[in-house]
Amino acid sequence: MGCKIPNIKCSISDPLPVLHKYYQSGDLIIAGILSQIYILSKPITFSKLPSNELFEDMIHFSPSWTYRASLELFSTKGRFVPNYKCDIQSNPVAVIGGHNSEVCLHMATILCIYKIPQLLYGSTPEINNKNQAVFNHQMLPNVDIQNYGILQLLLHFGWTWIGIMTMSNDNGERFVHNMVPMFSQRGICLDFIEKFPVVTFSSDITDMVTEGIETQNVVLRSTANVVLVNGEIEIIIGLRMFPAFSQYDDIRMKKVWVLTFQIDFTSLPFQRSWDIEFLHGALSFTIHSKEVLGFKKFLQMRNPTLEKEDGFIRVFWEEAFECSFPNSIIGQEVETICTGEEKLETLPTSVFEMSLTGHSYSIYNAVYAVAHALHAMHSYKSKHRAIADERRLKLLHEEPWKLNQFIRSNTFNNSAGEQVSFNQNGELEVGLDVINWLVFPNQSFLRAKVGRIEATASQGSMFTIGEEAIMWSSRFNQTLPLSLCNAHCQSGYTRTKEEGKPFCCYDCLPCPLGKISNQTDMDDCFLCPRDHYPNTEQDSCIPKVIIFLSFEEPLGITLASSALCFDFITALVLGIFMKHKDTAIVKANNRNLTLILLISLLLSFISALLFIGRPETMTCLLRQTAFAIIFSVAVSCVLAKTIIVVLAFMATKPGSRMRKWIGKRLASSIILSCFLVQVTICTVWLTTSPPFPDLDMHSMPEVIVLECNEGSTIMFYGVLGFMGFLAVVSFTVAFLARKLPDSFNEAKFITFSMLVFCSVWFTFVPAYLSTKGKYMVAVEIFSIIASGAGLLACVFFPKCYIIIMRPQLNNKDQLRRRND
Repeated sequence: MGCKIPNIKCSISDPLPVLHKYYQSGDLIIAGILSQIYILSKPITFSKLPSNELFEDMIHFSPSWTYRASLELFSTKGRFVPNYKCDIQSNPVAVIGGHNSEVCLHMATILCIYKIPQLLYGSTPEINNKNQAVFNHQMLPNVDIQNYGILQLLLHFGWTWIGIMTMSNDNGERFVHNMVPMFSQRGICLDFIEKFPVVTFSSDITDMVTEGIETQNVVLRSTANVVLVNGEIEIIIGLRMFPAFSQYDDIRMKKVWVLTFQIDFTSLPFQRSWDIEFLHGALSFTIHSKEVLGFKKFLQMRNPTLEKEDGFIRVFWEEAFECSFPNSIIGQEVETICTGEEKLETLPTSVFEMSLTGHSYSIYNAVYAVAHALHAMHSYKSKHRAIADERRLKLLHEEPWKLNQFIRSNTFNNSAGEQVSFNQNGELEVGLDVINWLVFPNQSFLRAKVGRIEATASQGSMFTIGEEAIMWSSRFNQTLPLSLCNAHCQSGYTRTKEEGKPFCCYDCLPCPLGKISNQTDMDDCFLCPRDHYPNTEQDSCIPKVIIFLSFEEPLGITLASSALCFDFITALVLGIFMKHKDTAIVKANNRNLTLILLISLLLSFISALLFIGRPETMTCLLRQTAFAIIFSVAVSCVLAKTIIVVLAFMATKPGSRMRKWIGKRLASSIILSCFLVQVTICTVWLTTSPPFPDLDMHSMPEVIVLECNEGSTIMFYGVLGFMGFLAVVSFTVAFLARKLPDSFNEAKFITFSMLVFCSVWFTFVPAYLSTKGKYMVAVEIFSIIASGAGLLACVFFPKCYIIIMRPQLNNKDQLRRRND
């Protein structure tokens, strides 16, 4: 068939030939369509007829070669007759295909027409056609297993800031579509998603290199130390370009490369001497493999001079050992001649690996899967009908599709001792190994197994890794690399979102006062338990110490000593007054009131001691009530004294009726009524909401205050209010009577005492409310002592001075003379 284009002659009757083929005859043929050689060519400009000149300058892949290779499987050996099965004897029973998804996809287009079983390895496309899918058997696990493993790997090492590089094809789009939502849900975000340049027949080498450099710049400028690379085997070729064309220093290349199982090491001949140190410390997923007995010996026996029909090995041998066979370079001088005796084990692993890779192990299992399926099919037919071997083989070639069910349903142990089986979707039920790449100066490398993903284990135990066995890049000084958008927020800080940046980028703010964070990267700080408080760094809680105003501490000792001291002075004054009870100054202004007042002051100083020491139920009940009742009696005595002074002056006027009010009954009535009112208030308080021992955990951040809870705050201030009322009345009456003629001017002294008393207790309220813990108790004790001391000093010290120092003034004549 021909075509005409103006001024150009063209023909498609002779498609591009398959460059290398290998055929070995046998009763049953297993074919392989593998893309093992990269062709360099110039881009097609449609300015001249395609020819072998295409094979010159550029890397590319042509689907037509896969189509032709697939069609040739059904043609007579050495001939190409499309769409005809000319030689049943040489037709394959199954085809192994790979290593990239394009080879698998294009071969399926042809082979599925003939219902040939296809065992795919390396990388497989998503086949939406159910009729085609039944003929595809993947020598790979379900990709969901790898996706789960990738997620667990990143979470295990805390890598939340990563980049993704992927292929510019459907598989790459599918990978991004599946992984990005999964990452987002688990707190992993992306700095970039870059695609490798597309390599096609029509690509321009300059454009491709420019695009590749732009991609490289994005990757190497990134602050992400971890780059997830998804693609196919040739991706390594692209990665090896990075150091060669990079404008950055080598340190930028030393990232943690995480490679998917579809990727394997390969390179172009001109990359042989290129440094691969950037791969040191990389982690990759690979199909679980096990060393096969005899494999290394098989490799050591390879000799291209003895395998002349195998064109692949001769091309490889020349490239690997940098030599040429004499008959392959006619007319050219060669420095090094290939002898065929060269040893593969002398090659660096960057050129050839002597151990089975994951892809090689998949091919190995594919061959055995077909063999065991054929055996199962043979056994099945033998049971149902006895026919000759020749008829059986002919039937197999005529009905190859029947082999598919035996491949998918068959389970066997390979020669390495591992079980091989497929699931209902035609995927190999096998786990993945996690590999750590160790690169050596001689361009060799070692794949060290450091982890495993078990396909059949429960999700919680699927992923295991030996972190201590991993060798990291020299950039990280053999410490676990960090890959974060920003540094961890340490304990004592909380994360806050940065506007306009991915969700895993954040600022670190100190915890608010009273809260802590005890882990890194916490989204919120939290309160300590009630009996703990935050330390200075706000990263842990410290148990609070229980405190109360005790007799052992300096403040307690000072207050107790003061109370006892004034109590002793009061007792001394009481003794003086008792000793001189018959003197004029003691009898003046009601001797009984004076004695009751001194006894009240004596008891009030003692009541202050109830506020010191560990609060108990009884002391809590007695503290406020005893103090309130005693002080009410003391103030009522002062009030009675003041009223008697006023009444005594009024009674001296002619015709006054006040004389009948002056006497003991009036004083007793005043004291008794005040006493009863305060007792009533205290009784109601104790019966309704009495004080009780309590722990105050909130007033002071670092301690727990053991205190007496007043029960009813209203009743507490009611008791103080009544006492204050008495004090104000006493002060008012005494102030009005301060200039009245009186023995030793007692009204003036009472005015001073009430002024001191009121000043102390009016100051007490704000001071009490502004202090916390045991200092509230100290304020009240101080107020009790200060007000009692004020009364003692203002009322009794002038009289004591006269009694002791000026006894000559202590007689009736002096009293009358002073009054006159």
